[in-house]
Amino acid sequence: MTGQASNPWGILSGVRPAKLVHRMLDHGSTPATILKSLTQEFALQPEKAQLVTGVALRQRPFLMRPEELTKKVSIYIGIPFCPTRCLYCSFPAYVLPGEEATQAFLTALFADMAAAREALTRYGLSVQTVYIGGGTPTSLTLTDLEALLAQTVTLFAGEATEFTVEAGRPDTLDDAKIRLLVDYGVTRVSVNPQTMQQKTLKLIGRMHSVQDIICVFGKIRMCNIPVINMDIIAGLPGESVEDMADTLRQIAALKPDSLTVHTLALKRGSRLSESVEAYETPDALVTAEMLSLADQTAKNLGMLPYYLYRQKRMAGNLENIGYSLPGKECIYNIQVIEERQTILGIGPAATTKVVQPCGLTNYYQPKDISTYINTLPNRLQKRNALLAAALAK
Repeated sequence: MTGQASNPWGILSGVRPAKLVHRMLDHGSTPATILKSLTQEFALQPEKAQLVTGVALRQRPFLMRPEELTKKVSIYIGIPFCPTRCLYCSFPAYVLPGEEATQAFLTALFADMAAAREALTRYGLSVQTVYIGGGTPTSLTLTDLEALLAQTVTLFAGEATEFTVEAGRPDTLDDAKIRLLVDYGVTRVSVNPQTMQQKTLKLIGRMHSVQDIICVFGKIRMCNIPVINMDIIAGLPGESVEDMADTLRQIAALKPDSLTVHTLALKRGSRLSESVEAYETPDALVTAEMLSLADQTAKNLGMLPYYLYRQKRMAGNLENIGYSLPGKECIYNIQVIEERQTILGIGPAATTKVVQPCGLTNYYQPKDISTYINTLPNRLQKRNALLAAALAK
């Protein structure tokens, strides 16, 4: 990398910078006072101070009030399977195994889901949002995907106001699976091209084409699922500002309801981080220009930034930003990032976050699928004990 930029986030190093703004707002600070504090005390560049303050203000109507903390929760269900493993990926995701191994996983997952439902009933909790992520949940076969959706609706999503399914790979979706998403009441689908450059798709290990992305997006749109999100990554190996501009042009033509713009992070455990010297990645200044282009494209589409977070080893020490049309925000994304609502995590690598007025307690499921399956009874006891300590009247 050649070009370098000063740290745009000043002395802030945390994953969730908007939490700082929320604390200031909770204590009665005005936006003008917050901007002054962020730039002078925390050394943020003015545009980042404006960004994070605006995001926090847009989030305020969606956050739980103290009296609601023990009434509403969100549900995360993790499906750790993908068609292939992307070059930059460090998530605990695996190529879909054979039928026997998949059924063993689903049996454990459904037991995990049932235990979560029992806990919700025991403590009188209602479900606000459900998010099925991964991995790529739509990697499952049609039969297994239907079983998952049916179980989810029966236990959780029937009462939820938002039901999201990640469908990031267009090669995992066909007409029958899209129809399942519609039939089971999914309200938000995330189609994650990451780039609309065919050369980059091949480089990062994706087996589909740009045209596949366009085709699947059109099919989902025709089915009238209320919200379609698209994810892209700034700073992918071999890409230029011109490549990003072309990707954004193609996405703008599709008119998604929300757009999540990630900055490439060299994550430990990814193939990219293990052999980064073999790839030409854009430098900090180029990546910052890519984010600027994405911001302008989102604004041209009528979108506003509504959540953001940061990660270690990000290009240019930048950020990931979620944009959406007004009223199309993903409430789950706000809740999980700002940690103002209890979230029950189901599946391998899922995190349960129990939020109370006095603080936050996390509980982590193991990443390894075999460990998850074999230790599930003991881990369900531990999760139940955590919930009992926090929520029992």
